[in-house]
This record gives sequence, C-alpha cells and structure tokens, in this order.
Amino acid sequence: METLEIEAEAREVGNKRQARRLRRAGKIPGVLYGPKTPPVALELNKREFSSRVAGLEGSHLVRLKSGSAALAAKVALVKEMQYHPITGDVIHTDLYEVDLTAKIQVRVPLHFVGKAVGVVRGGILQPIVREVEVECLPMDIPEFFNVEVSALDIGDAVHIEDLQIPEDVTAIYETNFALVTVVPPSVEEAPTPAAAVAEGVAAAPEVPEEQKEGGEES
Repeated sequence: METLEIEAEAREVGNKRQARRLRRAGKIPGVLYGPKTPPVALELNKREFSSRVAGLEGSHLVRLKSGSAALAAKVALVKEMQYHPITGDVIHTDLYEVDLTAKIQVRVPLHFVGKAVGVVRGGILQPIVREVEVECLPMDIPEFFNVEVSALDIGDAVHIEDLQIPEDVTAIYETNFALVTVVPPSVEEAPTPAAAVAEGVAAAPEVPEEQKEGGEES
C-alpha cells in the first residue's frame, strides 16, 4: 500500500471555540494515538488533507512530516474522519499509529465487476456487504477487492470463501457469508378478488337511530 506524506503539527488541546478558529485558519484538528503512543493533539493542512486523503476509498496509511518530535516520521492509519453535516468538509480526524512489522485489522471495500447473467434475464444485483474485514501487515493492506459477478444467475451468490485474497492477507469471518447475490425482479402482487370488490364498494352510510326504530312520532 502506498503511504501518503502529509504535514502535521502539534497543537494545544482547546475548547470548541478554539477548534472553530483553527478551522477558519485552514486547519483540521485531529489526534494521533496508538497502543504504544499517548494521545497527541495535532493540526493538519485542510487543503492538503482534503485533496490527498479525505476523498480516498478504503483504509490508508499516512506518514507525518512535522517539526515536532512527537509526530515526525510517524506512520498512521486514518482511523476516523468527522464531516460537517452541511458542507461535507472534514472537521476532525483520528490517526492510529501503526507498527509496520505488526499485523492489524482493517476493512477493505468490494468492487463488483461485470454484468450478471441473472441481471440480463431481469434479476437485480443485490450487494449484501460492501466491505470485508481482513488482517495483514500495514503495508499489505489492499486498496479494494474485485468481485466478479458475470456468472451469477438469479438466486446465485458469491461468498466470502470465493473471494480472491492475497496469501499475505487473511479475511476474518466465522461463516461463509454471501457478499452479493442476484434476486428475482420485484413483481407487484395483484389484488385478490375479495380485495378488489372491497376497494370498489363505497362504505354504506350510517343509518340514524330514529330510522332504525321506525322514525319519530308526529
């Protein structure tokens, strides 16, 4: 896996107002942490991070360039990104420092390739999961897995055991679950005769009590 170099600087932990000022200055607040790393508050260049990292699919490693000894040359996994609910801009990120010699668990996206036979016959391709969890060394993290679906007929499925995975990567699962299937076309159920009659008959008006008893006396 390619390691992206990004600039990062240490910052003081502040309140929400300070974080907003930081964002107005073109920075993204974040934190670096790990099993052997005490949390370090940091700030990243918003333009650089957004253009090089934020829009990428799957798991990615970054190597930090910094004048801070607590950050310089650290390699981290982009663990989480928080987005602004309106603009969609990244407003915070968590970086998880990794040991390049120790295996980690990550999720890898799936790409469904080809046009299924069952889709040509009117079925619908139905992805069941769009990513799978694997264990591997950080530098061996796959960007994605291709899932060939061309041979799938209606009712067929591709399972996790069918996935082509490199020898140095191990998929984590307990059962041979399905990744994608082709389901029959959805057909709107025709109404039953009784239901059709019920829909076509207006509700009878309620009869006043006086008429039920033969009317009022004159």
